[in-house]
Amino acid sequence: MNKQELIDFCLSLGATFADQPFVKMEKARPTTVIRHLKNKKCFAYISERSGDLIVAVKQNPEVSVELREFFKDISPAFHMNKVHWNDLRLGGDVADEQICKMIETSYDLTLK
Repeated sequence: MNKQELIDFCLSLGATFADQPFVKMEKARPTTVIRHLKNKKCFAYISERSGDLIVAVKQNPEVSVELREFFKDISPAFHMNKVHWNDLRLGGDVADEQICKMIETSYDLTLK
């Protein structure tokens, strides 16, 4: 899955929109933030670091820890609450279908 496919998937989940709130700080490759249209809460942060495509998603705390222990390409999210948010490296040991499920979970957790 490439960056545009990832963004398109996130936007297909419901009333959402893409935003780049950090564009002034990240001139080269700004982070794309996917938000709910109604409550403006973020559920996916898509960025590129060291040539890797990364998406940060919210998970239940217990699940976050288990995922990090099971997959080497899941780590505590950079600049986010490490209890609830995980960084997923695309193209690694986490299948695209699993990444999509985790994005859907993040969408559901932030919808309230």
